[in-house]
Amino acid sequence: MSRRDAIALAHRHYDDGGFLAVLRRAVALPTESQAPDQGPALAAYLTQFMIPAVTRLGFATRLVENPQEGRGPFLIATRHEGDDLPKVLTYGHGDTVRNYPEQWRAGLHPLDVVVEGERWYGRGTADNKGQHLINLAALEAVMQARGGYLGFNVTLLVEMGEEAGSPGLHAVCRAEKDALAADLLIASDGPRIEAERPTLFLGSRGGITFELVADLREGGHHSGNWGGLLRNPGTVLASAIASLVDGRGQILLDALRPPPIPAGVRAALADIMVGGDPNAPSIDEGWGEPGLSPAERVFGWNTLEVLAFKCGDPDGPQNAVPPSAKATLQLRFVVGTDWEGVVPAIRRHLDAAGFPMVEVRATRTEVFRATRLPVEDPWVAWALASIEASTGKRPALLPNLGGSLPNDAFSEILGLPTLWVPHSYPACSQHAPDEHLLGAPTREALGLMAGLFWDLAETGVTIRDGRKAM
Repeated sequence: MSRRDAIALAHRHYDDGGFLAVLRRAVALPTESQAPDQGPALAAYLTQFMIPAVTRLGFATRLVENPQEGRGPFLIATRHEGDDLPKVLTYGHGDTVRNYPEQWRAGLHPLDVVVEGERWYGRGTADNKGQHLINLAALEAVMQARGGYLGFNVTLLVEMGEEAGSPGLHAVCRAEKDALAADLLIASDGPRIEAERPTLFLGSRGGITFELVADLREGGHHSGNWGGLLRNPGTVLASAIASLVDGRGQILLDALRPPPIPAGVRAALADIMVGGDPNAPSIDEGWGEPGLSPAERVFGWNTLEVLAFKCGDPDGPQNAVPPSAKATLQLRFVVGTDWEGVVPAIRRHLDAAGFPMVEVRATRTEVFRATRLPVEDPWVAWALASIEASTGKRPALLPNLGGSLPNDAFSEILGLPTLWVPHSYPACSQHAPDEHLLGAPTREALGLMAGLFWDLAETGVTIRDGRKAM
């Protein structure tokens, strides 16, 4: 059978309802990693669903306990066909954010896949059960077309804690480095740039969250009697934030700004339009770093966002100077940013700017680092050509995702070139009520992944060996 046959088999799996049936079984299993005491439920997704699914395809499986107590386990599944064949690592996460069924609209439930036209509703349909199940189905289609063989070696890593910050993932990658060794990573998470355009991204922005706290005194004091005499923590904190990022969203502190955008990244982003989806919010003109396109601001630059700000009682304000104020800020950053120096740099800046009373607190010990496979890497051109051959569409190339993923576990610890092919779209409501996957892009994704895996068997050795010779 041929490449075309493999793609046809993947499409047939969609057309005959087989993929929808598998997705329904996966979504029905609650896997809320952010909820307490979910260990048994998280393990059940692997033992009751994933292990039977991959064992049927000839994978050897084993569970790896999470080195962080109370967190979900990992699945490592391997299919080995030959020592000289290329080896791919693929990844997915079976956990989801909280379900909150009361927040979903009438007729929907997070643990039931409900199909309404093109939309397939259910928690995990887009993030990430649907995505890694698309890739697993594509592997099976290639095996069927090649008479029971893939033509390459594959290791599957599934974690159950990505929505809780991937606790234990980096430690497992260090401990299992030999078992997870591969020539490249091909995985799927996040959204396409738009629903109808296949997308390839090569890494992700990093993210660091911190708090600014102005805790100035015990208790509030009457604003008529003491206003003008006591520092107002809200005013102080707002001014401190304004010294970091201005009223147009431009970062003012050099330590929080990235290096110049590389020429290859800028060239790739020239082809990217942000916000083209009809459900996307309207882009605010004049917001963000001046002189950059919207795509460059999201995928090639750093952004500093105020996520929350509290001063006094917003729901019942009193005629009093409040005693304290607190804000949570987040820096999304690209490769080349000194993220480890962010908090110390802010501390020095605030001291110099006259805000020694404002405390800076990092809120997380683990930080998703910024990663980006060079756009010139041979695997990139190979993947773009394969996707275009399968879909007849020119895929979008994002040097990195605007959001954050634990890609550094694969690119830095395992040393892999990383190719991410997302199957969702920007308005899928991931992390929100009414999460959904779209039917037509799902069918297309099944075919393009079958084509990509077929091409790995056909030309992967050439790309691998040529890359080593560079």
